[in-house]
Amino acid sequence: MSTPPTSDVDLFADEVVLDPYPVYAELRERGPVVHLPENDVYALTRYDAVRGALADWESFSSTSVAFNPMANEALTGTSLASDPPVHTQLRATLTENLSPRALRGLKAGIETKADALVAELVEKGSFEAIDALARAFPLEVVADLIGFTGHVRDNMLRWGQAAMQVLGPMNQRTAENFPVAGELYAWCSQVEADDLAEGSVGRGIFEAEARGAIPADTAGHIIHQYLGAGVDTTIAAIGNIVALFARHPGQLALVRENPSLVPAAFNEVLRFWAPVHAWGRRVTKDVTIEGTVVPTGAQVAILFGAGNRDPRHYENPDAFLVERNPVDHLSFGYGPHGCAGQGLARLEAHAVIEALSRRVERLVAGPEVRVPSNTTRSIEELPVLEVIPA
Repeated sequence: MSTPPTSDVDLFADEVVLDPYPVYAELRERGPVVHLPENDVYALTRYDAVRGALADWESFSSTSVAFNPMANEALTGTSLASDPPVHTQLRATLTENLSPRALRGLKAGIETKADALVAELVEKGSFEAIDALARAFPLEVVADLIGFTGHVRDNMLRWGQAAMQVLGPMNQRTAENFPVAGELYAWCSQVEADDLAEGSVGRGIFEAEARGAIPADTAGHIIHQYLGAGVDTTIAAIGNIVALFARHPGQLALVRENPSLVPAAFNEVLRFWAPVHAWGRRVTKDVTIEGTVVPTGAQVAILFGAGNRDPRHYENPDAFLVERNPVDHLSFGYGPHGCAGQGLARLEAHAVIEALSRRVERLVAGPEVRVPSNTTRSIEELPVLEVIPA
């Protein structure tokens, strides 16, 4: 048994979070687990190491998903930051409204919304893809689903972004976002059933609490997760869809010719550009990964994007190929903590890809603008300069 190799890389440096793929490749070559003293973490870099850790909740505890103690403390009691059996009960209520059966009722409405929005943008001929599509669409879907009204609806984007930023180490981005994440936290800790629209999923969560299906005072935590974990990542994924189709018109053409490729195309978008950069776990005992030992109590950084581009698992991993259909990509996580909202994210993304592939021949986009972010890797601005309609 040996100690893992070391690298002096700072996972959260601006240049790394803006384009982590060169660093991922370098770390992957060093080993499946690499110690990063700069961040005091053990980074998991290869596909099998990442998937193995996600499956093994007993050795890799979710009580430390953030890279600073304040955020981990704030998340105590949420399904995001708990282990079974507590996690199992909290998650059941979270996923009750996100099950395939529950989502079936939303499918037609989401598809209609996406198609109307894309049709409107195509007609304009040029648009700013992030504000007009990647943000506008999921914010409206989630707001309607949970029953957000008034000022909460207006703050969803700020709150959702801040909730992800504060999961980073105690750097400037984390410090600046704590007050904003605190607004979301404060609202979730005092929200009542009446604050949410009638017939909404949010109301349903309070009803579950009232009948004892979940512990008292946890409805707010669950609503926090819909907004905190679900919004920013979906916005990132939808922005990535537009950017990658603009860059790879041939791949968009393949989906247009064969609409059954829509789910495969989304899987490839998620594999190629993972929406989440790094996610935390705490090891509960000495763990051996391919002969190297991660010591008890160590903070682990799971690098989904590094695993998704591992040539040991995917052939030609740096190519964007919609026909690949990587159903086993890591971007939604895996195991008991696999993304609870992935069904909803898929509904939204599939609806956008379907509408784009049906209505658009080609997208001509300007350069994408990114801003450094601790957790979510997303595009801040993406000008679509010209739309050649189908």
